[in-house]
Amino acid sequence: QVQLVESGGGLVQPGGSLRLSCAASGSIFSISGMGWYRQAPGKQRELVATITKGGSTNYTDSVKGRFTISRDNTKNTTYLQMNSLKPEDTAVYQCNARITTIQAIWRVLDYWGQGTQVTVSS
Repeated sequence: QVQLVESGGGLVQPGGSLRLSCAASGSIFSISGMGWYRQAPGKQRELVATITKGGSTNYTDSVKGRFTISRDNTKNTTYLQMNSLKPEDTAVYQCNARITTIQAIWRVLDYWGQGTQVTVSS
């Protein structure tokens, strides 16, 4: 009943930029935190950035100053602007949202997107 759909991944050269989008749809009552995670081959999934409903953000150290997370609450969408990309940023990026549905307004559940590949290579 709730879907998160990501877009914007692809192949980019080192130093380039990409913008990821993640749109939530379905029987949504409210969305609290939203975030982006990534998983590189052979590595554990790691948190990249999070944003609260009020706009407070948090970043993992390796992306501070290069990545910017934002959200449009009117569109139930979060964005990840990635600048100065490095080969070590190569990973599958997945968005997460903490959502309360119309059918169950007493609880908050985590929902995940399908993931989008980001490859940084010359």
